[in-house]
Amino acid sequence: MIAGCAPCQPFSTYSRRYADKGAKWKLLRDFARLVRECEPEIVTMENVPQLRRHTVFQEFTNELDQLGYFVTFYDVECQRYGIPQMRKRLVFFASKSGKINLIPTTHDEATYETVRSTIAGFEPLDAGQSSKTDRLHRCSKLSDLNIRRIRASKPAGTWRDWAGDLVAKCHTKNSGKTYPAVYGRMEWDRPSPTITTQCFGFGNGRFGHPEQDRAISLREAALLQTFPPDYQFVDPAEPVIFNPVGRMIGNALPVKLGQVIAQSILNHISP
Repeated sequence: MIAGCAPCQPFSTYSRRYADKGAKWKLLRDFARLVRECEPEIVTMENVPQLRRHTVFQEFTNELDQLGYFVTFYDVECQRYGIPQMRKRLVFFASKSGKINLIPTTHDEATYETVRSTIAGFEPLDAGQSSKTDRLHRCSKLSDLNIRRIRASKPAGTWRDWAGDLVAKCHTKNSGKTYPAVYGRMEWDRPSPTITTQCFGFGNGRFGHPEQDRAISLREAALLQTFPPDYQFVDPAEPVIFNPVGRMIGNALPVKLGQVIAQSILNHISP
C-alpha cells in the first residue's frame, strides 16, 4: 500500500488561481509516478475537497484507472466520525481488487463530540502560562490590547461585536470587513473550527478558549485533532516551541480519520 498527501495549500480556494505555476503542484503527479513505479495493491490519499475541482486531480484519477485500479473518493465531514472539529477532507482510495467503500458515519448533529467533551476538564491557564504537569498544555502570551479584545469576545461572536477602539485598522477597510472569522472564541457545545498551524494564536482564527481569556493551548489543539492525551511532539530533552509544534498539530490528519481510513481498507481486504 502507498498512503500519502500532496501539500494541500496549492489546492485551496485562494491558491487555485496559480494552477501549475508552483513546484508544489507537481507533487500529485509525482505521487502518480510512485504508484506507477511501485504498483501497490492499494493506494490512499487525503487532501482538501477543493482538489476535486482541478484538472490535476482528473489526471491523477485517470492515470490510476488506466493502471487497472478501481478508484473511489469521498468528501468527509470529520465531525461525523467522532472528531470534535468542523473539518472537511477528501479521502481517496484505489485498489486492484475492487472499490473500497468508506465505513459508515458514526455520529450525527445530536451526538457530535464537542469542545466541552474534549477539553473542559483541563487545568485553567492565564495567557502565556504553562502547566506544571503537562508541558504541552501551554498557551501563547497576549498583548494588553488582545487581552481587552478577548474579554470583549463571546463564543461564536466576531470582532464586529467589539467597541470601535478595539477593532484592528485592517478590519475597518472594505477589504478587511469580509474576514470576521478571526479573534473569536470557540463554543463549548459544538465541534471546534478547523485546527490550523496557527491554532495557538487568538488573532489567527476562532481559537480563543470558550471561557478563559487566552487562546487554546497546544495540548488542547492536539486533543481536538484527536491525538492521544499523552502524545509528545518533541523529545523530552527539547523545549516546546509554539511554531514548530503548531505546524505538526495543524498539518496533521486527525488521528481518528486515519483510523477510519484504515478500517475501510481492512474491511476491503478481509475475506
